[in-house]
Amino acid sequence: MSKPTSPATAARQDAAFALLVKAATLFTLVLFSGIIVFLIKDAMPTLDKYGLSFLWQKTWSPSRETFGALVPIYGTLVTSFIALLIAVPISFGIAFFLTEISPPWLRRPLGTAIELLAGIPSIVYGMWGFFVFCPFFAEFFQIPVGDLLGDLPIVGVLFSGPRFGIGLLAAGIVLAIMIIPYIASVMRDVFEQTPALMKESAYGIGCTKWEVMWKIILPFTKSGVVGGIMLGLGRALGETMAITFVIGNSYRLTSASLFTPSSTITSAIANEFAEADSALHISALMELGLILFLITFVVLVLSKLLVRAIAKKEGTK
Repeated sequence: MSKPTSPATAARQDAAFALLVKAATLFTLVLFSGIIVFLIKDAMPTLDKYGLSFLWQKTWSPSRETFGALVPIYGTLVTSFIALLIAVPISFGIAFFLTEISPPWLRRPLGTAIELLAGIPSIVYGMWGFFVFCPFFAEFFQIPVGDLLGDLPIVGVLFSGPRFGIGLLAAGIVLAIMIIPYIASVMRDVFEQTPALMKESAYGIGCTKWEVMWKIILPFTKSGVVGGIMLGLGRALGETMAITFVIGNSYRLTSASLFTPSSTITSAIANEFAEADSALHISALMELGLILFLITFVVLVLSKLLVRAIAKKEGTK
């Protein structure tokens, strides 16, 4: 039987542990501040030359040293929105199936397979998207949908333009495939935290599985669901290699068509950083990185506020 720890030894251990935790926290804050300072410092030439107009200028021409971030920002936001629009309902369906419908013998292997999808390198998704998905997408979606809807008013604008397989919509779909495992895994885990007594009571009064999900499980777990969606959004905003393969890497913004090749902040940096030979070009890429950092930070803050508001509302009921 081990001897009990003396009060003095326990106090020293607690003090050492507290110091270690504070050092880890301080290191995180220093690292965060260092990244911000580094990005701002290297982006200063572009900030001095263009100011805030850098955000809405759409011309990007390294040969003329003219830079504008509108196209990469537009591509980043549109592809992330498309990815969420596709991934959230599919992830919800996967989590619903795994927790409420799937037979026990299938639940574990299927859940493991979905989680393994998150471990596939993004460059593999990009290669698969370019060589397999994009040709299939062009032949069986872009061409027939463009012929069917391309001439319609308003809606037709979204489905007109080139039909090469690459573009904003293709990139959004590949992104959706990549973030589904993250969102589905989080949703499944939080759905499983619902007390069994609550679900059994609902089933006992005649509720269907959908009613139990919609009226019992989702209200109980909505904070975690929102967190999972924000995790997927953060993953979509920061994706680089897969997007670089399938978006087309064009800096033209001539129409609102989802078939149009475009660019994102991450793909622009990945494509041009190694070949940037002027201080202003490097500075423009650094400012793109700063913009992406700020977008991600804003998304994180808004998600925290949303989760806090949901939690506070639940506490008042």
